Amino acid sequence: MAVTSKDVKKTEGLTWRRYKDGETEENYRRSQEKIFQAGWTHKCPEYVHSTPPCQGSCPAGEDIRGYLNIVRGIEKPTGGVSWQEYAFRRMTSANPFPAVMGRVCPAPCESGCNRNQVEENVGINSVEHFIGNWALANNMAFEKPAQESGKKVAIIGGGPAGLAAAYQLRRMGHGCTIFDDHAELGGMMRYGIPGFRTPREVLDGEIKRITDMGVETRMNCRVGTDVPMAQVEKEFDAILIALGAQGGRSLPVDGADAPNCVTAMAFLRAFNEGRLQHVGNKVVVIGGGDTSIDVATVARRLGKITNASTTDLPEMVLAGHAAHDVSSIAARMGVEVVLVSRATIDKMAANKHEVEQAKAEGIDIVGGVTPVAVVKGPDGRATALRVAEFEMVGSETKIKEGTERDISGDLIVSAIGQAVDFTGLEDFNNNKGLIRADKNYRFPNKPNVFVAGDVIRPHLLTTAIGHARICAEGIDAFLKGEEADRRPKVDVAHWDMVRKWVEAGHDYKEHHGQEWGTSEWKDTLHNYEDRAGRYVIPSTEMFLGHFVNVPRNQRGVTVLDKDSALGNFEDRLHALDDKQAVAEAKRCMSCGLCFECDNCVVYCPQTAVFKVKKKDGPTTGRYVDTDYGKCIGCHICADVCPTGYIVMGMGE
Repeated sequence: MAVTSKDVKKTEGLTWRRYKDGETEENYRRSQEKIFQAGWTHKCPEYVHSTPPCQGSCPAGEDIRGYLNIVRGIEKPTGGVSWQEYAFRRMTSANPFPAVMGRVCPAPCESGCNRNQVEENVGINSVEHFIGNWALANNMAFEKPAQESGKKVAIIGGGPAGLAAAYQLRRMGHGCTIFDDHAELGGMMRYGIPGFRTPREVLDGEIKRITDMGVETRMNCRVGTDVPMAQVEKEFDAILIALGAQGGRSLPVDGADAPNCVTAMAFLRAFNEGRLQHVGNKVVVIGGGDTSIDVATVARRLGKITNASTTDLPEMVLAGHAAHDVSSIAARMGVEVVLVSRATIDKMAANKHEVEQAKAEGIDIVGGVTPVAVVKGPDGRATALRVAEFEMVGSETKIKEGTERDISGDLIVSAIGQAVDFTGLEDFNNNKGLIRADKNYRFPNKPNVFVAGDVIRPHLLTTAIGHARICAEGIDAFLKGEEADRRPKVDVAHWDMVRKWVEAGHDYKEHHGQEWGTSEWKDTLHNYEDRAGRYVIPSTEMFLGHFVNVPRNQRGVTVLDKDSALGNFEDRLHALDDKQAVAEAKRCMSCGLCFECDNCVVYCPQTAVFKVKKKDGPTTGRYVDTDYGKCIGCHICADVCPTGYIVMGMGE
């Protein structure tokens, strides 16, 4: 007999059933009380997949837990490939530059790592570094698409965002052409980061993998000047603007127009192109982020020369004049470098180990002061940077009187921010020097134009790579004539249980609606819920007592001093070996996903929790299951689950 509206009170906005046909709300409440007062309960274990905080903190959205579980041996490779290649394939599903990012990424994933609550974070960056190096050494290539879509995408900018988008779009079968106004691809990875942090053979190798997928390039070609935007729109089905922010910001103080007062972007580009061979006796850098550290360490390595001609002055080189080979005319000598930051040294935005390395190399860091003016000499060149202590009154900087002082310098470098060059593309400027885009990174009122990278907001390389992944999915939907899906709350490259099921050679069926499943169904997942798209699991929902203190496997680092830094442009980071990489991956706590510790099986007093037989499906993510005929809802399995994967839910 159906329940009438008189029998049941309607709950406004209710979207699920709270009790069965024929049961009144009063009866429902009585049965609920009975459950919670009994010596056993109807709450039984469910297996809930959540996003780990490392991945939630990664702007590129890498499946970090996934590839660490592969390295440690939890998730077994399929198709006869090695664990190194299998980890590489998983890693590069989101980020095609593991060897570069394993070196230069400041690793926000490690700051988010729940292992920090035990002793120290997992060395995620160092495992990525190892896999990236292994892939280059073993000539790993990206597969070309099995089928071409016939659609063509123009990508304006060959930096991390443009290259990563080309990689993702080629995987989808779309044709890609990159337009770039430089001679070589790489953007900030090549022209903004010094080679001793991104060795050129490493960068070239990872870029070549992408272009070998069939990506076309038009180098030394700027859209908007060399070729009109209207022509590009006519020739291509969709356009991605990934210009990057390779322009620098000048100091907003009097005297900053001095010829030897330059931006960090101009300085680093001249160095990376091989034009800048030396600096003066003393360099003053203003900043506090990673770029300012790069400038300071480059200046320290370049040193100064004697008997230099006028054309060798840094500002002449930065203006485009070619300097002759200074190594042939004079011995290189040490140069004094001072880094000035508004933030105190402990609050600087730069990576902490980079700050310590800079100090070890003899770079003087002055924190807690702000630039007031650039002091000029009679010839109009800068001779010093005037700084002062300050305090913030609301959003206004108030100088403390009597604290002004001059820091002398032959070259003053401003590393206070980046800017986008919109020459020829002024219509896309949002009047704040950037481009506005929606959550799918589409340009407003132009459905065929998408945006990614620093042109949205200057940030990390890994952020640009994350934009590219999301952007590529939006472009793919547009080219197929589909509406882009609403982005998930936790927008990362999720580990996919169903993919793993099919990859292991098992059939999988999806069941929808009110159909009840049974334990006899071997072609679907039981008692499993995927919350990864909306939930990042905190350490408070894990059993941290399971994990013992295990020292981190640290990468070797070449630590230079004031003398040895001079002229040293070698890679400072030394990769882990395979045994160290495996040992470090084993420190991962696999937050939010089973890592096969057997605690639930061992401690279940009813022997209700059992291991799933391999013939019934892949073990990763469903290593155990529950016999609900035996389960009494004692919660022990959930209490001893180290990863928080077991959650007590209401059963029948």
